[in-house]
Amino acid sequence: MKIPLFVFLASLATVVIVRSQNADIENSRELTAEPAPSTTPARILGRIPDGTPPPPAPPKPKFRIASQDILDTVTHEQGGRTITIRQIKPIALPPPPPPVEQSAEVSAEFSQRLAEYREKHPKSVMLFLSATVFRSKDSPPRTRVRYWPKSGREITFWSSADFALIAGGINSFVDSTSATHYLLLGWGNVDIDHMAELQTAKGRKYNAPDMPTLPEGKATFQIVGKQPAAEDLVRIQALHDLYNSEFARLKTAYEGREAARIERDAYLKAHPPQPKDITLNYWRVEQPASKGKEGTAR
Repeated sequence: MKIPLFVFLASLATVVIVRSQNADIENSRELTAEPAPSTTPARILGRIPDGTPPPPAPPKPKFRIASQDILDTVTHEQGGRTITIRQIKPIALPPPPPPVEQSAEVSAEFSQRLAEYREKHPKSVMLFLSATVFRSKDSPPRTRVRYWPKSGREITFWSSADFALIAGGINSFVDSTSATHYLLLGWGNVDIDHMAELQTAKGRKYNAPDMPTLPEGKATFQIVGKQPAAEDLVRIQALHDLYNSEFARLKTAYEGREAARIERDAYLKAHPPQPKDITLNYWRVEQPASKGKEGTAR
């Protein structure tokens, strides 16, 4: 059967119009769709301390007083050291610099620049955590962490990460939202086997805390109790992401810190520090200073 030409052309036009409308709908959806949240890999800021001692500080200039400028001397013996208190002739000190007066124009300009800087550099957050690492010869370490966010109540979670590697290894970091955090983490170890032996020797039973079953492989965590806010979960997850991605560096740095600690302890045991003598110098001013201060000492 033959299809008339005008019918064929009309059908073709209908198909073109429908496809064009569908394309417009898809383009409209692309323009109005919510953008996906941007995430970046978490990263450690600065170096990871590995036990390498810092370079020695330059020697401080010694404070010397000529013998003729010493007016009086009193000595005391205390704890195996001598404390010497000397009254000396007054030393002329430079006057304090006058206060700098800022004009309104400078203050306004500074405020504007400060506002622009804060907009481009979000305020960093200090994270306060404590961690207890439970160790046993028959199981991998498990860490109980307490986290005190500024905006809410305490958060407790169990982690399969050995937080001994994080403590002292990560001082500051950037999370997946590009927010900067400084880490203040206190930690300690609990040897479960040793604690059980000590309690058994005393006729008691050591009750280890109930630890959740965490999967093997990459470090994960499990919140205890109510789920925290989304921003706090981001910070906790960032620590675990850094632990997994930087495990080799964190472990090597921790071993270096431990080796340095053992070496330092052995040196101090063989060479215990001796008390040092102290010399205090002071002089009296002719007129009492403000707030009732009668003298100056160095």
